Amino acid sequence: MKVLAIHLAPGTRLPVRAVDSVVAEAGTGLVGDRYHGARHRHVTIQSQEFLDHAAAELGYDFDPGATRRNITVDAGEIPTRPGARLRIGAVDLEVVRVAAPCRLLDDSVGPGAAAALRRRAGSVCRLLTSGTIRVGDPVEVDLPDG
Repeated sequence: MKVLAIHLAPGTRLPVRAVDSVVAEAGTGLVGDRYHGARHRHVTIQSQEFLDHAAAELGYDFDPGATRRNITVDAGEIPTRPGARLRIGAVDLEVVRVAAPCRLLDDSVGPGAAAALRRRAGSVCRLLTSGTIRVGDPVEVDLPDG
C-alpha cells in the first residue's frame, strides 16, 4: 500500500488542492488543511480501490479529491476500528473513527455518491508523530491486539 494522492482544503467548503507532500504535526494536523489545530480530526484516509468500487456502482469515475479526504492510498482496506495504527512514511497515526460519507458528496461527486461511499469512505485519524508525508510513501497497517 502506498500514498497515491494528498489533498488539502484551507477552509470548510473551500476547494481542495492536490499537493505532492505535506507537513504533519503530531497532535495538531496537516499544515495548510482546514482541520489543522483540531483536537482529534487530523487526517482523513481513503483507499482508491474502494473508491473504484463506488465508481463502478455509480457508473462513472471521479477524482479522489472530490471526497475531500486528505490521503488516498492506492489499494487495500483502511482500518476503521478506533485505536488501529497506521504508519505513512515515518509518520504514525491512530484511527479515531470511521469517516462517514456526507450528503454533500452528492453535490461534489454526483447523485448517489454518499450512498455508494457508505463503508468505503475511509477513516479519521490523529497524528501521533510529526514528519512529512509524500505521494509514493509506503503505508503500513498495524492493528492493535485484541
